[in-house]
Amino acid sequence: MTEYYLVFVGVLLILAVLDLVVGVSNDAVNFLNSAIGSRVATARTILIVASVGVFIGASFSSGLMEVARSGIFNPQHFTFAEVIVIFAAVMLADIVLLDMFNTMGMPTSTTVSIVFELLGAAFAVSLFKIAASGGGSDALALYINSGRALGIVSGIFVSVGIAFVTGLLAQYLSRLLFSFQYEKRLPYVGGLWAGLSLTGVCYFLLMKGFKGASFVSDSFLAWVNTHTWSLLIGMFVVFTIGMQLLFWMKVNGLRVVVLTGMFALAMAFAGNDLVNFIGVPIAGLESFIAWNQSGVAADAFLMDSLQQPVRTNTWLLLTAGLVMVLTLWFSRKARTVTETEVSLGRQGEGVERFAPNPIARSIVRGAREIAGFFSALIPGVLRRRIDRNFERPAGTDDPDAPAFDLVRASVNLTLASILIAMATSLKLPLSTTYVTFMVAMGASLADRAWDRDTAVFRVSGVLNVIGGWLITAVVALLVAGLFAFVLHYGGMFGLVGLIALAGFMIWRSNILHREREEEAVERRSVYARESLPVEQVFKETGEHIVEVLDQMAGALQHALTGLVKEDSGLLKKTDKKIKRLIERNEGLGDTLPQYIRRVEEEETSGSKAYIAVYDYLSDMLRSCRSIVYSCRTHIDNSHKPLSNNQHADLDNLFGQTIGYLHELKDCIARGEWTHAEHLVTRKDEVLAVVELGVERQVAGIKARKYNEINTGLYFTLLLETKDFVLVSGRLLGFFESRTNGEEPSLIAQPVA
Repeated sequence: MTEYYLVFVGVLLILAVLDLVVGVSNDAVNFLNSAIGSRVATARTILIVASVGVFIGASFSSGLMEVARSGIFNPQHFTFAEVIVIFAAVMLADIVLLDMFNTMGMPTSTTVSIVFELLGAAFAVSLFKIAASGGGSDALALYINSGRALGIVSGIFVSVGIAFVTGLLAQYLSRLLFSFQYEKRLPYVGGLWAGLSLTGVCYFLLMKGFKGASFVSDSFLAWVNTHTWSLLIGMFVVFTIGMQLLFWMKVNGLRVVVLTGMFALAMAFAGNDLVNFIGVPIAGLESFIAWNQSGVAADAFLMDSLQQPVRTNTWLLLTAGLVMVLTLWFSRKARTVTETEVSLGRQGEGVERFAPNPIARSIVRGAREIAGFFSALIPGVLRRRIDRNFERPAGTDDPDAPAFDLVRASVNLTLASILIAMATSLKLPLSTTYVTFMVAMGASLADRAWDRDTAVFRVSGVLNVIGGWLITAVVALLVAGLFAFVLHYGGMFGLVGLIALAGFMIWRSNILHREREEEAVERRSVYARESLPVEQVFKETGEHIVEVLDQMAGALQHALTGLVKEDSGLLKKTDKKIKRLIERNEGLGDTLPQYIRRVEEEETSGSKAYIAVYDYLSDMLRSCRSIVYSCRTHIDNSHKPLSNNQHADLDNLFGQTIGYLHELKDCIARGEWTHAEHLVTRKDEVLAVVELGVERQVAGIKARKYNEINTGLYFTLLLETKDFVLVSGRLLGFFESRTNGEEPSLIAQPVA
């Protein structure tokens, strides 16, 4: 029996390492956002400073894992066998949940997830105990500390609104003070600003970073609490004088503020949030040791020992710190989560990651009306003076420029530090992720980073992130409860099955994340600053066309196969592929100005190439989607199959169309048009097949030998194929005219 539970403990320790990886990938955004967004230093320097903060914070962590041990459930009423099930379910659920959010690039709260996973698993096990003992639902209060969980969550979501509003006000006032030409005003007010910022950061370190650390005595913390204001005033005076001297020496002290703030947040994150990642496995290990030494059966040994605080072994903390640092350097998902927050707050243009939604549109319209009302109340002279402080200098909209400047970065870090420190001193629960994110969003709004062209996209992104927060608690509770159910009744088989499931989900999410990264790299490539010669433009667009034509040819083949074999699954899969192609092409349309900007000056044919590719492929993809979707709808509705003659006609039509597409893409790929006349002949042959099919069906209708639904589908496939082929002729004509030395025309007639 000892070996049985030893396997559980071993799995918990392995899961602890994985949880550290996915946890750091999620929480790195808390301290990296401002430094990366403002490019305060090189990426290497930023990671070095953050790594030192993370390692020191982890090494000096108090190791008091009270939330995992006794914060959410009452361990004295659970046996060792029940507690180990709770802990295993929590760790498996936490890894799956955090990895899912990381893959989507959405920051979430590790505190909320761990709290509700503990609540869900403990709730499930409590129900098993109550059912076995024949008790009532009122017995739940004996096992679950639900008030603690609800208190944590309510405090967290209140802090979200406070963080956003204070971030907005602080950034608005700071921009009035500095404007975007902040370098000119730093010699006069920079010392005061930097002194205030560094004082706030150090206050955060004293109240949050050092709280409960093993090297800090209780008497020192008590002294700090007693002399807080004296310390703050003293630090403010020293920092202000020191930073003002730096500004007079032409040294930008805001870089010091940002790097110091990042270090403080990284250290506090590792020192205090480490419980969210290794608290449960450590509690499981301690539970196993206590049970193994007792000599009592696992299902009879009550876990009173978990009520006592225990300091974690220093070597375990050092190992955890090393894993966190390595994750910081090598995790792609950490970069993805950070990019989400940076992109939502960036000052200039770029690829928008989130599509608009009706709620975002309503919020933006309402905000514009409210802003217009209050703006009308401000005298014109004062309004113009305010607006001058928000005028961005040339180059701010450059996609290669930093996402925002050092003024906003210092506001983000200082305000987040102060809010977290104040909440800690008042013993109010909050999420560092939520606070840092909402401060950054409020600051970006105040900085007018969300203009009329980007506001609806940015608001949609914020709503998506907040929506993810709202479902974190529910999903964590349900998944952990389900996993506890499987482990309770499945034992070792259930554990192996859940590990396999978690491994599969992580493997799939890594594949999905890699695909999204590749798409993001492709989309970001349009912001390359070098000018492209027109020959390179046509080569690049030709490669894109070849790829899309090949996929459309495959889609047509699958559409016909799915229709003949009545394979709904194949049609559904094909429909999704075409939809992705359409979305990708629409992305090209959204970024046409950036593509055109890459073309060498005074070259119009290269710019037209991008426009033509977008235009012609849009029409062809819509026709292809209509063909696939019509076939899918016909099969999903269980309509009668087409007649043999109709099947034969479509088989001939699609076969010739697919052959024509392959020849067309080969011709474009080679850039050789010696066989262009042959392609025109192939195109005309396809159109002749369409014409013949229409005539046959019309004759059948005249003779009253037809099925109305099937005839409608048949005509749709014929006519959409005709449109598809006609547009391909225009595409062919565009590229052929360029090869012949003519100026390509976007309204060229099909090649004849």
